[in-house]
Amino acid sequence: MFIPSAFAQTAQSVGGAATDNGGSFALLLPYLLILPLGYFLLIRPQQKRMKEQQAAIAAVKKGDEVTTAGGIVGKVTKVDEKLVEVEIAQGVKVRIVKATLAGIAPVGGVKPAND
Repeated sequence: MFIPSAFAQTAQSVGGAATDNGGSFALLLPYLLILPLGYFLLIRPQQKRMKEQQAAIAAVKKGDEVTTAGGIVGKVTKVDEKLVEVEIAQGVKVRIVKATLAGIAPVGGVKPAND
């Protein structure tokens, strides 16, 4: 009584078999194009930056000026396997985990621009 009398029917070809006309592939095509685009625009550059950061952290040596993730800036005085001793003021040294280093400037520093 409460069921409508119209039901959806599939399209049939002359032979009686149902035809798809490529409709399901057309729906998947945009997603298949977005996946590689997202990989090359988002994932790959981030992985490259992470590798460069890890290489810079591994290459930290005495005398480098570093910035931690917490914003502390100082000069490296001692390097261990997992820890770095940083002098943040004259006579004030702190031990910091290497993985928390955010920025590393070499011993010579950066040349100033000729303004």
